[in-house]
Amino acid sequence: MTSNRTAEVAGAGIAGLAVSIALAQRGWKVRAYERSPSLRPDGAGIYIWENGLRVLASLGAHDEAVEGCHRGFMRETRDDQNRTVAAAHFAKMPNLRVVSITRMKLLTALSNRARELGVEVVFGTEAVSATPDGEIRLSTGEIRKADLVVGADGINSKIRDSVNLLRKRTPLADGAIRVMIPRRMDERVSDDGRKYIEYWNGMRRILVTPCSDTDTYLAFTTLDTDRPGKTVPIDKSLWKKSFPHLRDHIDRVGEGGRWDLFETIHLKRWHEGRIAIIGDAGHAQAPNLGQGGGCGMMNALALAHYVSTCPTIESGLVDWEQRERPLIEHTQRVSSIYSRVAALPPRMQTVVLTMAGKSRWVLDQRLKAARHLPTGAEHEFR
Repeated sequence: MTSNRTAEVAGAGIAGLAVSIALAQRGWKVRAYERSPSLRPDGAGIYIWENGLRVLASLGAHDEAVEGCHRGFMRETRDDQNRTVAAAHFAKMPNLRVVSITRMKLLTALSNRARELGVEVVFGTEAVSATPDGEIRLSTGEIRKADLVVGADGINSKIRDSVNLLRKRTPLADGAIRVMIPRRMDERVSDDGRKYIEYWNGMRRILVTPCSDTDTYLAFTTLDTDRPGKTVPIDKSLWKKSFPHLRDHIDRVGEGGRWDLFETIHLKRWHEGRIAIIGDAGHAQAPNLGQGGGCGMMNALALAHYVSTCPTIESGLVDWEQRERPLIEHTQRVSSIYSRVAALPPRMQTVVLTMAGKSRWVLDQRLKAARHLPTGAEHEFR
């Protein structure tokens, strides 16, 4: 596939690299700008569901990204007494895969693939604004012109805000401190050591996610009003008091981490002229469904498909938003609802989590994005 079109991409995170690859596969000349001096592994670990794995295969980054990863087969929700109140057996669900890896591994695989395709990634340079006719202004003062500008510059997107596309930015009640810890040898083979398990105790919860033979991802989640619980580095004695059965995991936590409040982003439109907004810049969501990265990659691939196959870039952007936005916003809604459970009284939490765990309808809503065949993934562009 050949094209003389050019794209300037703000941000070289998951969504920015994914759209750069997808456009380059379709013959576009692509340049991406990353304000950090190198790839940023913010967030520690990440889930990639079936939809994200299909996108990675289409981008040609699948094998490197998932090499050595943990392949999920079961997720459990447990109460403060370590009793299982809900369980989902992924291994019994047809055509539904999920893996967990470190974010740096995913970013590295995407970066390597982008480099193979000739994408130019400029580190240490930030894109600070854009105009609907395809001009992008850099922190260096330079102005570049392209057929398409993509704002994939995160939740505080300067590209999005420069064209006034933000409709609503909603802080949620909870947030998380996300860290990696070393995985013990016995956890590689034990039942609990191989599961994804989320432990609840009132407003606090800990998600334990194996990512490889050597790494386990922990998310310490609590309400924003819980000042002791959101202290960084974590207050180990506090968290061990809430989760004594996770004492060993908590003791392995180092001094790192960062408190991040969960937020959702809704735009007036996903595009303005020749500007498109993707990833957290356009549709940030709470990480409760493990779909932030997956939706970002899925939407990036769809964007490349529509602007490359429609008669004009502008018509492609219209079709892209009309067809992709409903599923993304559904995923945002379901993820936000899950956050509200943290504010319920403990007994009510257990009832809600137990009932939700037994409901096929609830499970279908949670897995709607995971089971979706991403636009552009019907064929692989290797």
